[in-house]
Amino acid sequence: MATCQECKDEDVVKLVTVKVGGKARKLCADCADRLREEGEIAEASETVMQGMMGFKGRR
Repeated sequence: MATCQECKDEDVVKLVTVKVGGKARKLCADCADRLREEGEIAEASETVMQGMMGFKGRR
């Protein structure tokens, strides 16, 4: 059986490959969704912070 690299669950039917921090990781669907959501939230908060500071450069 496959093992999720995030939660170490061994009863995973299918693993999903997700890039996290430039590295590909094989995760279960639940962990992959959670990490995608965390990335989207971090990106949105960074955009808001740059807008508040008046940053007009490139990212």
